[in-house]
Amino acid sequence: MYIKELYLNNFRNYEEQKIEFNNNINVLFGNNAQGKTNIVEAIYLCAYGKSFRAKKDNELINFKKDCSSIEIIYKKNDRSGKIKVDINDKKTFYLNEIKQKKISDVIGKINVVIFTPEDIDIIKEGPSKRRKFIDMLISSLRPNYIHLLNSYNKSLEQRNNYLRQIKIENKKVEMLDIWDEQLASYSYKIYEYRKMFIEKIEENINVFHKLITKSGKEDIKIKYISNSKEEKTFLDNLIKTRELDIKRGYTATGIHRDDFIIYINDRPVSIFGSQGQQRTMVLTLKLCELQIIKDEINDTPILLLDDFMSELDENRRKNFFENIKDNQVIITCTDEIDIKNNAKFYIENGICNKL
Repeated sequence: MYIKELYLNNFRNYEEQKIEFNNNINVLFGNNAQGKTNIVEAIYLCAYGKSFRAKKDNELINFKKDCSSIEIIYKKNDRSGKIKVDINDKKTFYLNEIKQKKISDVIGKINVVIFTPEDIDIIKEGPSKRRKFIDMLISSLRPNYIHLLNSYNKSLEQRNNYLRQIKIENKKVEMLDIWDEQLASYSYKIYEYRKMFIEKIEENINVFHKLITKSGKEDIKIKYISNSKEEKTFLDNLIKTRELDIKRGYTATGIHRDDFIIYINDRPVSIFGSQGQQRTMVLTLKLCELQIIKDEINDTPILLLDDFMSELDENRRKNFFENIKDNQVIITCTDEIDIKNNAKFYIENGICNKL
């Protein structure tokens, strides 16, 4: 799979821009704040339906304009396709010129894996970062998963609202049964998806870690932590913790509390790992993600590396590139780099010139 062409219209600091990519490695270089990451963001938005950094859609529009658009022409297996997104008050997506009713209808049409400096937070920060990582992976391959997550979150919000009503307005506690049963059903199904994909990561994690580090001294393990392993047990836990949930005003049990922990030689890398080990572990997770997607779609996903070169030493960069030879790669960096089979683009003030 690869992106053939990208068109930007009034997107961020770009007014009109067409970029024709190499199907191997593409290096976007230039000074900071010139628009390199904006290109990566545009591709990610077409793949996942949202930006990985903007909180509001109007942040994506050139400040001089009222609307913007992105178009991607891509090749996947033996067929080509086109994704377009129009951005004004909201985002509207088109697949091969046909307007899509839901953003989820576009997710997974092109498969991308992104690496940014902030991804180290997957290891260093709290469980929400790790849940987001696994949820994005599953969503790109299992469209039904998005529906399950949305349904769970809607039921969770309704239950939390009712918990506060019980506390403030003395509403009937028995009415919680409705949301408890819904949450139990959704939780177990989501747990099953997460468990399956974490097991897929577990199958690959030691292999890729050794390929990057060229060392067999570190044994990597991953442990999934959840209280939603059985639907009935989870429902019982919700009932047992009702009084406490009412006092708190929110639901403390559920898949919205799930986590996974990565260990190096039986020690949590988030606590005991060095900065270098933590960065390498993120890279290992990304390679696992690439492999899982490749196995699922029988094609190679696109790899987006935003400011990637600054995060790794020369040996780890070299070892990493040895494992992504078949993927289309789009790299942003400040300095021109020399890599085999690459196309180079110089970015300056919202203009992309192919060299």
